[in-house]
Amino acid sequence: MKVNIHNDKTNANWEEVKEVYASAGWNKHTIEIIQKVFEASQLAVFATIDNRIVGIGRAMTDGVFNASIYDVVVHKDYQELGIGKKIMENLLGQLQEISCVHIIATTGNEGFYRKLGLKKAKTAMARYLNPSLAKEYLE
Repeated sequence: MKVNIHNDKTNANWEEVKEVYASAGWNKHTIEIIQKVFEASQLAVFATIDNRIVGIGRAMTDGVFNASIYDVVVHKDYQELGIGKKIMENLLGQLQEISCVHIIATTGNEGFYRKLGLKKAKTAMARYLNPSLAKEYLE
């Protein structure tokens, strides 16, 4: 299987992106929400196999000091093929001149990000309006 990585969100198939989210259990993402968050993100990455989107990632940055990576998700049927690593390498490559890059890892995936050179932040702080997310991610 040949995995292609590209950054053009103008012709993205949002239904396929929604399927990627849903395969990871993120079922509250409507097409409208997905389009909104990708449009607000300066960077987007799409991994495709046979022209079908099987992985995604996005980031927001001020272009100098800070950036945050969000929603690095690979369709469950295509995990363990190195696609997530390719998505992260693409994003980190685009952010290589940015002083500080943040990501909130989903529980259990911290080791994946550690292998890519990210480290646990001592002073990271967050607020979650969703009680189940607050319970999972906050101390």
